[in-house]
Amino acid sequence: MDYRRKRKLTFFTIGFIFLLSGVEYAVILPTIWRYLQTLEAAPYFLGLSLSAFSLSGLLSGPLFGHWSDRTRTTKNIILFANCFEIVGNFMYFMGYSKWLLLGSRFVAGVGTGAGSSIFGFLTRSTAPADRSTVFAAVMACRQVGLLIGPAFNIFLRLCDFQLGPFVVNKYTAPGIFMCALWLLMQLVVLLMYWDVDSQCIITATITRPREEEELEKEEEEEEEDRPLVRPHEPLGCYGALTNSCSTVKPEANVDLASPCPPVEQVHSSPIKYSSAGREFLKVEVLVLLAAQFITLFNQTALETMVTPLTQRFFNFGELENSIMYCLCGVEVIAGFVFVRWFSKRVEERVVLAVGLILCNISCVWCLIFLANPQGFGSSICSCCPGVPFLENHSREDARF
Repeated sequence: MDYRRKRKLTFFTIGFIFLLSGVEYAVILPTIWRYLQTLEAAPYFLGLSLSAFSLSGLLSGPLFGHWSDRTRTTKNIILFANCFEIVGNFMYFMGYSKWLLLGSRFVAGVGTGAGSSIFGFLTRSTAPADRSTVFAAVMACRQVGLLIGPAFNIFLRLCDFQLGPFVVNKYTAPGIFMCALWLLMQLVVLLMYWDVDSQCIITATITRPREEEELEKEEEEEEEDRPLVRPHEPLGCYGALTNSCSTVKPEANVDLASPCPPVEQVHSSPIKYSSAGREFLKVEVLVLLAAQFITLFNQTALETMVTPLTQRFFNFGELENSIMYCLCGVEVIAGFVFVRWFSKRVEERVVLAVGLILCNISCVWCLIFLANPQGFGSSICSCCPGVPFLENHSREDARF
């Protein structure tokens, strides 16, 4: 199989991996709250379970990234990380106790750490001009997974049978479903993934444009025909023996269109690592990191409290929550399209400012309508006769 075909299949596999990561997050989110309730878990276990998934990914990401930098390979890292996804989702399917469910999300989150290795691989195997497009396509695959993930609960909620000693119902079905998908992903990685960036040095000369090779040949011929000493040159200047000679040409630049880095850039020096560390201390980088932290914090906080709130005020079940998350996924995709269109017409700092203003509006919205849950519930119930008042809820439900 030629290099270009391997490259396409590898990128397809990477997109499939991020698609599954989005599906896993979205297929479990609508049902985990009710699942914890069946295990008699305290309400704070919902936040712990969601945080455990992100925490293990945060801890394992730098380790997998360091492993990838040392070995210059990612296939074995992905296969190893997927094992955590398989084991974690099977633990979620077992669901004997709330602690096992909490541990399952922590184990499954380790598998998400392979994303750092994948982004490192994409950085090494793509040209700078194409890198942002490739990264955007990969992240779009995850957003598509977030969109279609809740839709799987439409048929998973109908599961009600026995699988050996385990019960398959609407709460445990997402675990065994994702376990099967990650097993399939292992087979896809084995058959369709190659560490093409390790072949860059060999294939860099093959992928060069033919016009550039012909130009280099013409320059070599001219160099052979050129006399060693010209009339206007001082004596003792022979070719490349002295630095003052005008006939000495600088080394030809490496082709920027090549998807592989030059040979001398494969092994970075400690000076480059220190300069890369200083890049993170720039004001603009710190602003972007702070904005990313704030937006992700708001997103995860909302995702943690939305299912208990919909259960209390609207009596939503798994189907209603899944439909709600599907609509949210459509909104996210539309937001990406709008940002792409908007960023072509204004500066990126304006796009960031508009996004942060929208985040502030959403936070103020929550402060107004959620600061007093009793008033919020009463106002809703007065408009929706089918929804019971907050005062009629049981004491166990009201303690949340």
